[in-house]
Amino acid sequence: MDSVPSFSAAKEEKPQLGWFEWLKGWYRLVLETFFEKYWSRHLPNSLPLPPLNSITSIVTGSSSGIGLEIARQLAEAGAHVVMAVRNTELAHKLVQKWQTELQNISSTKVLNIDVMELNLSSLESVARFANTWNSRNKPLNILINNAGIFSMGKPQTFSSHGYEMHMQVNFLAPFLLSLLLLPSLKAGAPSRIVNVNSLMHAIGFVDTRDLNFDKGINHFTSLRGYSRSKLAQIMFNNVLHRTIPKSAKINVVCVDPGSVRTNVVRDLPRIIQIAFQALPKFLYTAQEGSRSVLYAAVYNEIWEYCEKLKAEE
Repeated sequence: MDSVPSFSAAKEEKPQLGWFEWLKGWYRLVLETFFEKYWSRHLPNSLPLPPLNSITSIVTGSSSGIGLEIARQLAEAGAHVVMAVRNTELAHKLVQKWQTELQNISSTKVLNIDVMELNLSSLESVARFANTWNSRNKPLNILINNAGIFSMGKPQTFSSHGYEMHMQVNFLAPFLLSLLLLPSLKAGAPSRIVNVNSLMHAIGFVDTRDLNFDKGINHFTSLRGYSRSKLAQIMFNNVLHRTIPKSAKINVVCVDPGSVRTNVVRDLPRIIQIAFQALPKFLYTAQEGSRSVLYAAVYNEIWEYCEKLKAEE
């Protein structure tokens, strides 16, 4: 396997977070995990959405979890939704299920959903997806980079391109997709790129000398791999937000959906598994977790906030 080219640094970098930063990050994680549902108890389980009949949205990783809820709710609000997934067969079954459920309520409404294959562990797959979509010459209003992995407790793996898998799937591939889809997003302006992040970034550290954990500088753990990829996502999100000219009318945001009940819990350390099993009522359902992402994707307040940030730069 070819090693990833190293990045030069302007000055010597520290190899990891300091103790204070590390403790502060974990403090924030504990607060979010066990108190966010109480703090948001006044919110409805699902976010009310305006009519979205003129909107086209691509949602990655939309065959399970939060992504599934995001795709379903956007489609039910009238949007044209493209489910970008690895398992297209499962996605087609979900679309049929949703349509059947909807027909029990309204015999006339038809969901406008397409299914396209996308595997973020392959940059070739990302390029094929973008080329296929761009060849349709259709405007894109919302890109939601939701798909990601958290291989907690598992050994380090690399993509066929030589990148640490968390870094490729959670950071490199989504932003390659975003860059390749910029022409369609520009055609659909005003448009948004929404990157689904995690508060785990608070314990992440990006060492540019050893991004791949293969230089002997940083010891790999899945926790470090995941948190690093999420911090890198935020860093590039900010760069992309500043780089895209205001005239393009494309805004880029990161959003944390909170601590959600998902299958990833089974791979967490034993003590955290016990906590999750004992306190499930403190965690968001997938429907509740989708609220913040949908808010970032649809509501005008987010657009106004992003425009304010651009004006202040």
